[in-house]
Amino acid sequence: MVERNENLLYFLDNKPYINMTNACTNACVFCLRNQKDDVQGANLWLDKDNISAIDVINQIELKKDIIAKADEIVFCGYGEPLIKINEVVEISKYLKENYPNIKIRINTNGHANAIHKRNVALELAPYIDFISISLNGENEEVYNKVSNPKIENAYEEVKRFIRACVEEKIKTVTTVVSNVPNYPVNVERCEVVAKSLGAKFRAREFIENGY
Repeated sequence: MVERNENLLYFLDNKPYINMTNACTNACVFCLRNQKDDVQGANLWLDKDNISAIDVINQIELKKDIIAKADEIVFCGYGEPLIKINEVVEISKYLKENYPNIKIRINTNGHANAIHKRNVALELAPYIDFISISLNGENEEVYNKVSNPKIENAYEEVKRFIRACVEEKIKTVTTVVSNVPNYPVNVERCEVVAKSLGAKFRAREFIENGY
């Protein structure tokens, strides 16, 4: 079991976030972890990466009074949460059983199906209320420059995952980060791509010094 000083659960604007892993299949130029080690004082670099669902659930229970009042909890940390798909599903099932009023959101790079070689949207659909998927560019060339993916055909894999989530009726939003220095993204064209996949779209401003 991990020590309690591991920040598997942290808070941003009083909203609870789950930090499952530091592993990621992208190295995005805008990533907060390139700028600082913490989010509002919570150091999100984990000492080890064998985090279990029980480790996270234990930290949730330590803050259960706060969690019970939250309207949403988000899987989002210094890595790609869906690398640990089994743990995400187990934690989400626990949350739905014990905190039925809380909505569950995942912020993801969209590589999950490529990583696990199966359609994980089927596993997420019973528990996940919202999913936010990083589109990051209007085409493969821009995507690769911004995201530096470690998997092949990453842009197409992201689009396939967006479609899969939409088909499973998970509320799906695709995102891009605008105004990243030296990395222009055509926000209007990204929105066209998102809508063609059946998803909603959101552009967010680059935060130079993080949260």
